[in-house]
Amino acid sequence: MAAFLDSSIWFPVLFSNLVLLPLILGVIIFFFAKPAFRYYLNEIGDYIIQRLLSDKYSQNIAEIITSLKRMSVLNMIELNLRAQDGKTLKRPLGSPKHFPGYDLLMFSSSIMSKFSLPESASIEMRVSIGPKSIKPLSISIPLMISGMAYGLALSEQEKIALAKAAKTMETATCSGEGPFLPEERQEAGKYILQISRWPWGGRTDEQIALADMLEVQMGQGAEIGTYKVEAMEGKAQMLAGLVPGQSVVSLPAPPGVNSPQDWSIFMSTLRQKAKGIPIALKLMPTGHLEEDLAIALDLGFDAIVLDGAQGGSYGSTPIKQDDFGIPTINALVRANRFFKERGVREQISIISAGGYFTPGECLKALALGADAIYLGSIVLMASSSDQADKVTPFEPPTTMVFYDSPTNSKDLCVNQAAISVVNLLTSIVAEMKEGMRALGKTSLKELSPDDLVALDSYTAEVTGVRRIY
Repeated sequence: MAAFLDSSIWFPVLFSNLVLLPLILGVIIFFFAKPAFRYYLNEIGDYIIQRLLSDKYSQNIAEIITSLKRMSVLNMIELNLRAQDGKTLKRPLGSPKHFPGYDLLMFSSSIMSKFSLPESASIEMRVSIGPKSIKPLSISIPLMISGMAYGLALSEQEKIALAKAAKTMETATCSGEGPFLPEERQEAGKYILQISRWPWGGRTDEQIALADMLEVQMGQGAEIGTYKVEAMEGKAQMLAGLVPGQSVVSLPAPPGVNSPQDWSIFMSTLRQKAKGIPIALKLMPTGHLEEDLAIALDLGFDAIVLDGAQGGSYGSTPIKQDDFGIPTINALVRANRFFKERGVREQISIISAGGYFTPGECLKALALGADAIYLGSIVLMASSSDQADKVTPFEPPTTMVFYDSPTNSKDLCVNQAAISVVNLLTSIVAEMKEGMRALGKTSLKELSPDDLVALDSYTAEVTGVRRIY
C-alpha cells in the first residue's frame, strides 16, 4: 500500500480528486448558481410586491400591518393564545406596560460647596425593619429577596439557591405564598414567612417560630383577589396538604379572616404567636391606599410592603397586571406622606417592591422614603444567567427556575445560581455606595428628597422634589 501511495503517477490523480475537483465545482456553482439564485429571488420579490400592490385589502397580507398599528405584537400573540382553549392567560414576570417610574428623577450633588467622599469612605447600609417591635429584623443591606412561592411558582432548587444567596449577603429572603419548604428555611439566614391567602397560608406554630418576620399577604403588584391553580404535583402537593389531582382556589384573605371585622382578633392571635418579631402587611397599592394604610395602622402592623403595578408574578392574568394597582413610585410617596402626617413615620417601616432593576432606581426609592427594597424578577434572571445555555434558544432561561418545568429545574446548579445572585446583589450595592459617596453621604439615613431633582412637572408634583427649571 505504501509503495502504491509513493508511486509518482498516482499523486496527480489524488490531488485532482481531493483539491481540484471541489475547486472546479465551486467555480461552476458560483458562475451558474449565483445568477440563477438572483433570477429566482427577483421573480419571487416581484411576485410579492405585485400581490401587495394589487390584492384587495381584505385578501392582502398587508392587513397585518394595519392590525399591528392598532395593537402590539404582544396583543396579537395573546389574542391567539386565548383563542386556543378559552382559558384565562397566565403571563409570567409582570406587565409590559411602561408605568411612570424613577427615570425622570436625577440625583443632585453639590460640586463646589461640598465635596464628594473618597473611595475609602465607609458607607453604612444596615437597615432595621419594624423598629417598634420587640425583635426588629436587622439586615446588612437595604435589598431583600421578594416573596416568590414554592410550588405555585418556583422550584425547590431555586428557592434554596435564593436562600443561600440571601444568607451570604446577610439579608432576608421571603417564603412567598406557597407551601412551607423546610429546606429553604434551613439554608436561609434571615427568613420572612408569608401568612398567605391559601388553605395552608395560616402556617403552623412551629413554622411561625422559625421566622424572623411575618408578612400578611393581601395582594401584590400583579395579583389581587382570588384565583384557581390546577393540581400541583410532587412534593409541593404533599406539603400543601392536597390529594393527587386536587385543584385549589386562593382565599380573599388569610385563613381565619372571613370578614373585615375579623382582623382585630386575627392580629391579636398572630401577635401572640409572633413572640416579638415584626409583622408586615403586603398590599397591591390602589387608589384607596390611604384608607388601607389607616386600617393597617390601627391593627398595629410594624411594616408595610407596597408592591406597585410594575411588580411581577409567575403567572397572573394580563388584566390584573396591566389594569389594576398604581405605579410603585406613587405608592411609595403617598405612603411616606401619610405616615408622616399621622406622626408615626419613625415607628413603621416601608418596603417598596415592583419594577426595581437598577442601582439608581433602588437608591432613588430610598431617598424618597423607602426603608428597604424587595427584588424579584432580576434575581430570578440572575440565578439562571450562567446556565442559560442549558435551555436556550428553544425555551427562556426562567424555565430553569419554575416548579412546573421539572426537567429543566433539575438542571439548575444550586450553588452556581446562588453565586450569580450574590454577584448581582454585590454589584448593585457597590454602585449604590458609589452614588452615595458622590452625594457626600455616609449613611442611608442621610438620604432625602432634597438629593433629587425632577426633569418634568408631573414627577415634581408627584414626589415633591424640586424641578430643574
